Amino acid sequence: MTKATVEAPSNIAFLKYWGVADLEQAIPRGPSLSMTLHRCATRTTAVFEEGATGADEVLLADTTATNDAPELSPAPEAFAAPVRQHLSRLRKVAGRTGTFTIATRNSFPSAAGLASSASGFAALTLAALQALEHPVSPAEASVLARRSGSGSAARSVMGGYVAWPEGPDHAAAQVALPDHWDLRDVIALVETTPKKVSSRDGHRRAPTSPFFEQRIAHLPARLEAMEGALQNRDFAHLGTLIERDSTELHLITMSSVPPIFYWAPATLAVLEAVRAVRADGVPAYATLDAGANVHVICEPAQEDTVAARLAAVDGVHRVLRDGVGVGPRTDVPALL
Repeated sequence: MTKATVEAPSNIAFLKYWGVADLEQAIPRGPSLSMTLHRCATRTTAVFEEGATGADEVLLADTTATNDAPELSPAPEAFAAPVRQHLSRLRKVAGRTGTFTIATRNSFPSAAGLASSASGFAALTLAALQALEHPVSPAEASVLARRSGSGSAARSVMGGYVAWPEGPDHAAAQVALPDHWDLRDVIALVETTPKKVSSRDGHRRAPTSPFFEQRIAHLPARLEAMEGALQNRDFAHLGTLIERDSTELHLITMSSVPPIFYWAPATLAVLEAVRAVRADGVPAYATLDAGANVHVICEPAQEDTVAARLAAVDGVHRVLRDGVGVGPRTDVPALL
């Protein structure tokens, strides 16, 4: 019996991944660029028993617990089924037979547009591979995490700033170290429940938008511009590109057939607050993944001001503070 625990972070995409060439393998139609986060993370413990038979056991930790040994309960089948499918895939890669017991815990709301599938499948992939005693390179880990069906997981296996696809077999690659630029992500939570339309369904509908192909065509140039702004630490340029890309993503969702409206009334109020704070001379830029919650990117000197302004917006339940992170960690307590 072997055991491993990995905590993998979520990420916030500056250049959004939306639309796939292969839905099952999460092969993207265009490139993306993200900042790996620090506090929003998934911790997963994988226990592998060689030669054992039967179904893999998937357990969820009580997210309200504040200790490192929370109560565990069986995951709903809708959650457990894709986890088991991915574990079968990883066993084949490692050439091993046996069963897993998996325990997992999020530090932030799941399925609410905060990339919980990215951190979840990144943590699962890395913990399972370690329990299988099958070492892989970061690029290989990126490819295997993507094959879970969560494309964004390809970026969460690395720290700092990550571009995807970059390299063979649609692997992600780190384009800047975490200490290259200390950017912050102040998150306005306006919804904490699972979104009504999953990202998977959104990817499926994306090509039905009349604007989809036009967006795909100019993504390579936008990636080049974003990477240039990132390398030069040009915050105004990067922020402008981030906001434009986020707006385009939601233009695609709203013009898909049938349309998807991820925004809530409070989303618009937060976006107005971001414009107002910027008009007051505070550099801050908003971006949304597929959900109603708003990520506001700023530099450390502006974090307190941005957080206070977001907390004052009617409809904001909670404000999370995060920033660029180093990537997955193994120096964390086990859940099993």
